Amino acid sequence: MGLLNNKKILITGLANKYSIASGIAQAMHREGAELAFMYQNERLLKNLGPIAESLGSNVLLECDVSSDDSIDNAFSELKKKWGTFDGLVHSIGFAPSDQLKGSFVDVTTREGFQIAHDVSSYSFTALAKAAKPILNDNSALLTLTYLGSVQTLPNYNVMGLAKASLEANTRFLAASMGRDNIRVNAISAGPIKTLAASGVKNFRKMLSQHSDRAPLGRTVTIEEVGNVAAFLCSDYASGVTGEITYVDAGFNTAAMPLWENED
Repeated sequence: MGLLNNKKILITGLANKYSIASGIAQAMHREGAELAFMYQNERLLKNLGPIAESLGSNVLLECDVSSDDSIDNAFSELKKKWGTFDGLVHSIGFAPSDQLKGSFVDVTTREGFQIAHDVSSYSFTALAKAAKPILNDNSALLTLTYLGSVQTLPNYNVMGLAKASLEANTRFLAASMGRDNIRVNAISAGPIKTLAASGVKNFRKMLSQHSDRAPLGRTVTIEEVGNVAAFLCSDYASGVTGEITYVDAGFNTAAMPLWENED
């Protein structure tokens, strides 16, 4: 019996098979969940369609999270297909590429700041608000964040601020929705080669440095993130809410690798 048997989970942000959302979808499907997917536009649908089909899903909803009307329409369609459901995975983050190259104070603009926060953080609140009327008892919401929310990283810039907002968002949503028996958590995954990550300048160097410092001596995989996501959206995590769970091979706990001091 899978962790998510009889659960219906909506997954956003699956751009291709390398996406963290893909690893989450694979794990949830393995654990028995019925899945639905949101996509931003027709271009991304081309990648999503075959993946959804391989996971037994034909519920594909177009949704631009920067538009309240688009969100309302998507959930109206989901209600027609499912009635109610049990969980939402928010795997959405974006900042204009010119905001992710160079010194934070030099490259950050008002427009770039607003876009990053709207798409990467407010969208989680907007989706939660639209989902709430059709969520079952003991449902779970989950988002994806990154260490740049609490530590500075070269070129991550305004996305670090947006992720900090997203983590605060997670806590406030958890407090706001807890009395309705809806849990809200976040996973802070280590750096993984994804379409979104490719927009950060010198990302390959970031991967190398992560492996050098992490206690496990490596980065993590989308499958490992998916396993934790499946747990957090299952009834086995019924007492967990408002938490930021790190899945990063221990990187966030280490100031420097201990092996460098060995004789």
